[in-house]
Amino acid sequence: QVQLVESGGGLVQAGGSLRLSCADSGRTFSRNGMGWFRQAPGKEREFVAAINWIGRSTVYADAVKGRFTISRDNAKNTLYLQMNSLKPEDTALYYCAAGKLSLAPIRKADDYDYWGQGTQVTVST
Repeated sequence: QVQLVESGGGLVQAGGSLRLSCADSGRTFSRNGMGWFRQAPGKEREFVAAINWIGRSTVYADAVKGRFTISRDNAKNTLYLQMNSLKPEDTALYYCAAGKLSLAPIRKADDYDYWGQGTQVTVST
């Protein structure tokens, strides 16, 4: 069983930084592809970033490329999302997700099996 708990969200001014964490209490974290998604009010959930099971391959949405960095520490069962140069349009509820073992990062939400409850990120002007 996989249980995901996000933390690190908050209120930040435009141009600032936040680091999100996702703690996985399951026993198979090191074998799961992991990802971050976000959902803004009135909008559909969208892909943000993903990382493969060993952490050597990552992929990003165009909107965050060059500003966000996804990483993982398999020894700590934790996924991270470092967010720099934040913009008001980054405001959303951010979710981490766990998928199956995969050599390639997973972009599609339907390919993830487990989801956290989300952590709110609000970027003010």
